[in-house]
Amino acid sequence: MNEKGSNTGCFAGGGAIYGLGVIGAWVFFFQRADEFWLFIWAFFQGIFWPAFMVYELFTQLVE
Repeated sequence: MNEKGSNTGCFAGGGAIYGLGVIGAWVFFFQRADEFWLFIWAFFQGIFWPAFMVYELFTQLVE
């Protein structure tokens, strides 16, 4: 049921942009990794790096 005036899907593009950021970060960090544990670390960096980047951007905008 889709009610008129419902905004359930209005922010779906934000997830897509975050997903592209994660994929881009994985490409960057995996290219730089040359050991097994660096590949593991690159996986976690790729997931959390876009969030830290947005946080730093917002702190710079506030100042």
